Amino acid sequence: MTDPIYTGVERMHTKHRMQPEDKIYIAGHNGLVGSAIVRKLQKEGFHNIVVRSHSELDLTDQKAVNDFFEKERPDYVFMAAAKVGGIQANREALDQFMYVNTMIEFNTIMAAFRTGVKKFCFLGSGCIYPRECPQPIKEEYLLTSPLEITNEGYALAKISGLKLCEYLNTHHPEQADFIAVMPCNLYGPGDNYHPEHSHVIPALLRKFNEAKVASKHEVIMWGTGCAMREFLHIDDVADACFFLMQNYSGDRAVEANVPGVSWVNIGCGSDMTMRELAKVIAHIVGFNGEIVYDHIHPDGTPRKLLDSSKLFSLGWRPSITLEEGLKQTYADYLVNKDNYRS
Repeated sequence: MTDPIYTGVERMHTKHRMQPEDKIYIAGHNGLVGSAIVRKLQKEGFHNIVVRSHSELDLTDQKAVNDFFEKERPDYVFMAAAKVGGIQANREALDQFMYVNTMIEFNTIMAAFRTGVKKFCFLGSGCIYPRECPQPIKEEYLLTSPLEITNEGYALAKISGLKLCEYLNTHHPEQADFIAVMPCNLYGPGDNYHPEHSHVIPALLRKFNEAKVASKHEVIMWGTGCAMREFLHIDDVADACFFLMQNYSGDRAVEANVPGVSWVNIGCGSDMTMRELAKVIAHIVGFNGEIVYDHIHPDGTPRKLLDSSKLFSLGWRPSITLEEGLKQTYADYLVNKDNYRS
């Protein structure tokens, strides 16, 4: 089953394309992105899907990961497992975000390589790019200046995973086909609504809803509200990952064993200020009070708009509007607001 949007897309740059009978491992299938990828694969007729919960397979355990790959021998891998959190969680545990994510990535990437996985999709993050970066952010801007300190540990881990994929493609072109994707800020049903450890959209949905229920007259937001962000629905990013897995290879920018920019940004092409986002969410939730900004807390990176022209040039575009996606996410929050993860 092929989505009409992909019809006619040139596929000369892919070594492998998933077939319905192929065995596909989704690392992090219970997470926001991983669960969306599972849904996308099932919608497209792929049902030979292998998953393991954290209790069944600890991806920081190298031996356990190696044993799993030796036993299961998946044909394709989507690497969506990660330790994630918002600005507060990141800055309070830079060491853990760097260590845990690096271990997860390196163990999984190398086990996949050693067991001959046909293609591997590594999910990074737009936070890998420098704090002060020309906008929109092109893939080649990576490592051109310092990172945002509040999430530096997570960013360094993701950069390491991206680079390991690139090095494998460069030095083992006949064996490796590792693609790396860098999504912008993601949101959608199934998000983490933890009051301290969530990302901005689920955090604001929770904050505005609680204020409405308590009949509060104001909501306090961290920062100035001037920081700008780009948001993409999880079903769109899952669609993009599927599209790239079928139409793109990690060696496209690697020629004559010279490392190139082989990763791909995934965004929607537009951004908005936190003030604008807050107003939209307040309207959807039905909070009519005042929004007050606490300037003591940091904004994070001033602006983070990805240049997704490489992906768009291949024929992919997002399909879910922000308002539509926020309404879906708010409905999910009302059902699952007490089932947040720590």
